[in-house]
Amino acid sequence: MHPQNTHQENFLDEDEVCNPSGNTHIQDLIETRLSRRQALKGGIAVTTTTLFGSLSLSACGGGGGSRDDSSTSTSLALGFTAVAKNRNDLVTLPAGYQMSVLHALGDPLHYGDASWANDGSETADSYNRRIGDGHDGMQWFGLSDSGSYQASRSDRGLLCVNHEYVVSPFVLHPSGKTAGSTRVASEVDKEINAHGMSVCEVRRASSGTGVSMVRGSSYNRRVTSATPMDFAGPAKGASLLQTKYSTDGTATRGTNNNCANGYTPWGTYLTCEENYLNVISRASGDDALRSAKEVTSLNRYGLPQNRKSPYLWDTAGSDDTYARWSSSVTGASAAADYRNTINTFGWVVEIDPFNPDSRPVKRTALGRFNHEGCWPCNAVAGKPVVFYMGDDARNEYIYKFVSKANWDAADVGKGLTAGAKYMDEGTLYVARFNSDGSGDWLELTFGKNGLTSSNTTYAFSDQADVVINARLAADILGATKMDRPEWGAVNPTNGEVYMTLTNNSNRVSPSATPTGNQLKPDTANPRYYEDSYTKSDGSTSTNKGNPNGHIIRWRENGSDPAATRFTWDIYLFGAQADAASNVNLSGLTDVNDFSSPDGLWFDSRGILWIETDDSAYTDVTNCMLLAAIPGTVGDGGAVVAAGGTPTLKGASATPNTVRRFLVGPKECEITGVAMTPDRKTLFINIQHPGEDTTPNFSTGSFGSHWPDSQTNSTSTKRPRSATVVITRTDGGEIGV
Repeated sequence: MHPQNTHQENFLDEDEVCNPSGNTHIQDLIETRLSRRQALKGGIAVTTTTLFGSLSLSACGGGGGSRDDSSTSTSLALGFTAVAKNRNDLVTLPAGYQMSVLHALGDPLHYGDASWANDGSETADSYNRRIGDGHDGMQWFGLSDSGSYQASRSDRGLLCVNHEYVVSPFVLHPSGKTAGSTRVASEVDKEINAHGMSVCEVRRASSGTGVSMVRGSSYNRRVTSATPMDFAGPAKGASLLQTKYSTDGTATRGTNNNCANGYTPWGTYLTCEENYLNVISRASGDDALRSAKEVTSLNRYGLPQNRKSPYLWDTAGSDDTYARWSSSVTGASAAADYRNTINTFGWVVEIDPFNPDSRPVKRTALGRFNHEGCWPCNAVAGKPVVFYMGDDARNEYIYKFVSKANWDAADVGKGLTAGAKYMDEGTLYVARFNSDGSGDWLELTFGKNGLTSSNTTYAFSDQADVVINARLAADILGATKMDRPEWGAVNPTNGEVYMTLTNNSNRVSPSATPTGNQLKPDTANPRYYEDSYTKSDGSTSTNKGNPNGHIIRWRENGSDPAATRFTWDIYLFGAQADAASNVNLSGLTDVNDFSSPDGLWFDSRGILWIETDDSAYTDVTNCMLLAAIPGTVGDGGAVVAAGGTPTLKGASATPNTVRRFLVGPKECEITGVAMTPDRKTLFINIQHPGEDTTPNFSTGSFGSHWPDSQTNSTSTKRPRSATVVITRTDGGEIGV
């Protein structure tokens, strides 16, 4: 979940892999001959009526694009002073708030392992018992005195945290990653164990202040890139999942590049595999050893032959520990090698945090792609359970899964057994956003909608083949290519769904002729503009396309999450406050302007928390967390975006409806968000502080020294990803 144009030494560059399919755009775009100067100055002399023709605006409440939502009926009010934009090496909070670090990279979960030493001396094996790297998505689960799930509990709980990737400047190792075309085995072993996720018990002091990790708790656990796991659902036992490790295709080892997350109504954690191409290579000449169908799949998922992964784990030795990271034909059959490694990643993984001995399960019915996260609808007795998901890559899709079984609250606390009931059987859909503000969920089921063995694009064999190759199935159905779908969130007050579209450098001007994987804008991804950016060396570069991203939202027909049609608009457009009005379509000001929305989460009151992972505005401010009181789909109107494409926007932001709550330290991403049920403790993650600067390990010179810099302005310590605990100094509810 990293932005365009950021430091990419140690992880996948999203610009490397992009949806190449040729499925039709969602509308015939209106051509424009506006110059860039005209577009950026708002010189669009075509009326909304002309652009939309006879399009009904009833879905927008008939309002104009300049309307704010001051008339929105709500009892909520943001009760803090907006934090100013800054580039300090600190977590900056509003007056009346305080923070502490719950845990950071390398902190021991149990007794017997030494504390983080700031020199990379911790052993690889100890990372099976230490907090991992790249803190990302997370979830709070209340823990009862008897050790079961208690959703209402706030003073004691289990916090599940993803550890997405090993962050440059590789502070895991004494002097950073050893250079060379092959990796050092001991370093790879440590990196394997630093990926995945952690479970730790957390308690609040009886005084109501002080929140800390319970070191040595029997619930404390690491799940890593080496942890044994099972497959479940339609792909379990499929030939495409067979490996030397699991010759019947029912099991695998490890979960990787776990970005956003999710949770279930029955009380389990969902960790989601996103940029797994970070660690998977494929040999030169491998195409000749494959069927044409296999090559189509491998290329569509970004793994062409002779592709070397950024981490090069497969080069550390011939043992299966390392060889399994090359998805190449080396044996006589799939059961004799790891040619199918690529297919064993890209899944939603269910973990029972209350049972440390349970094996995680990869739920294949939810499809395989760059899973950013997996967010449930508001569960209703007697109705299906629905999960929403994004595929985080340029020009990829938004999906949802509708369970076959109807929700029964008696299944709360039944762990992976409930998971099998609700997540192994159901219907997978992909979204098409139509230009009139309507949308369709397209069913991805074998034998329907052209997903058959006679399909000329890709001949599907069965439903296992469909879910393993969900991207190809979505291509065939003509789903809408989006600007990097990232986090989603469901409003608990009305069931409307929000999803961040972080940015897309692959959009080109409507007047241009696209080449390669480029796309013109469309109504759901409408902006094309250019934005200058001052780099750290003082030079200027230009970001093109949709550099600042936006947040789309939809309401299911009849407010039924299982519906196959919906109505949509764009809730907010990221932009700097002084951008042209057709770029800053949401009317953002200095108290709420932002870029590259990424993390997204609703608390139980209906406050929406928005996190950024940015490189397009970091010459002005570090990444941030904002709080918002959203309106509803249709509370804005029709507008024309920079570049000339018409779209539907939500009500403009005001300081009362969107406000900056936090700014992070240097070169970080703000990600992961959770809150105790009493709304008095907020958890957020600071990922990869100092990532963009080449370090000097001998002098202790890094792009950031956080978290130590939070209390020591002259620190020379290594930067670490960490989980932050935020409370009000008066003990009240967060945000109001």
